[in-house]
Amino acid sequence: MSKVERLENEVRTLSTEELATFREWFREFDADAWDREIEADASAGKLDDLADRALKAHRTGKTTSL
Repeated sequence: MSKVERLENEVRTLSTEELATFREWFREFDADAWDREIEADASAGKLDDLADRALKAHRTGKTTSL
């Protein structure tokens, strides 16, 4: 049995309250992981082309104000 399968089985046994606590913990954990990934991609220049295209679109009037 894989680690993921063991975790799945454990999650299935949680009470309603435990599941709510786990869900909140995981939401925060996942958001933090996403933030770290975006920061790493930005630092590595992986988002530069996207930013350049967005700025060019804005300069040429292809955007609208929010």
